[in-house]
Amino acid sequence: MKAAICREFNKPLHIEELTLAPPEEGEVRVKLAACAICHSDITYMDGGWGGTLPMVLGHEAAGVVVETGAGVHDIKMGDHVLVTLIRSCGHCADCENGKPYICSTPFPIDTDSRLTSVQGEKVGQGLRTGAFAEEVVVDQSQLVSLPKDLPLDAASLLSCGVITGLGAVVNTAEVDYGSSVVVIGCGGVGLNAVQGAALVNAAPIIALDLVEEKLVAARNFGATHTVDPRANNATEQVHALTHGRGADYVFVAAGSPKAFEQGLDLLAPSGTLVIVGMPPTGQKIAVEAGNIAGAAQKILGSKMGSTRLRIDIPKLVALYEAGRLKLDELITGRYPLDQINEAIDEVRADKALRNVIIFE
Repeated sequence: MKAAICREFNKPLHIEELTLAPPEEGEVRVKLAACAICHSDITYMDGGWGGTLPMVLGHEAAGVVVETGAGVHDIKMGDHVLVTLIRSCGHCADCENGKPYICSTPFPIDTDSRLTSVQGEKVGQGLRTGAFAEEVVVDQSQLVSLPKDLPLDAASLLSCGVITGLGAVVNTAEVDYGSSVVVIGCGGVGLNAVQGAALVNAAPIIALDLVEEKLVAARNFGATHTVDPRANNATEQVHALTHGRGADYVFVAAGSPKAFEQGLDLLAPSGTLVIVGMPPTGQKIAVEAGNIAGAAQKILGSKMGSTRLRIDIPKLVALYEAGRLKLDELITGRYPLDQINEAIDEVRADKALRNVIIFE
């Protein structure tokens, strides 16, 4: 099969032929229809999180099951499925406590990639998936069955960007009706935080981004107001829109320490800052600790929107089918695999919300 391989950080991906091993116990092979490009893939490509090369990145995917290993249940040949990086054992302390998105149980596939080059070298499955490829082999816990009439390009967005942004609002922070919300960073994840806030009837919903086109998109996804964070009076604008208090919830969807610090300035007393974006390793923020305690504020981390796949994905599919969840509107462009570097460059340059690789 063909795949796009990262062989050197800060360099374009290489399209190569790879061998994909058959699924082992508990694993499933999926022929992919679509894989969206996430900023996490780009951070890895740029060396922001380290890792061992070569690897195939890509983790926001959907396709059709073509083979199952022993012990696979609830997934069968021909199923249309969502492919995610969330891998869970179901029996560790975190899984038992309803937090499968932070399961730390090691899986054989973590250390023994199912990908091999034609030269016989092992090729890693980046972000537990390796979906910039025509097919993947992943653990069954990473899959959720989908209705067969659901477009797979739109469905692929559910596997990361949608659940990360919307889930941060609905699951992690549990935003209340009528609460004021600020979202910093209006890429794919931030826009889904905006539409998550709209779904729970937050008000006002204030979106901040450096790119005017993304602020326009934020309004289309439910923002009531937009602010350029570079404006000298950006903090004053947010406070004016929230009756002088600041926001009840601030979601930082940009992987920028400066954005995290600005988020604290926009927060109301007793408000909650939710860190969603993932900066490169080693970056830190400066916090006036006494102010956090004195104002009884909270800081939460949100990984993958605190998503429980088999509970949350059917709900999101139902919202999409009812016309209440925007997926198609997130897709800026569709590209074949051999044009993946052009698609990535557009995302990197903030010219796209989500570009999607379409497999024949």
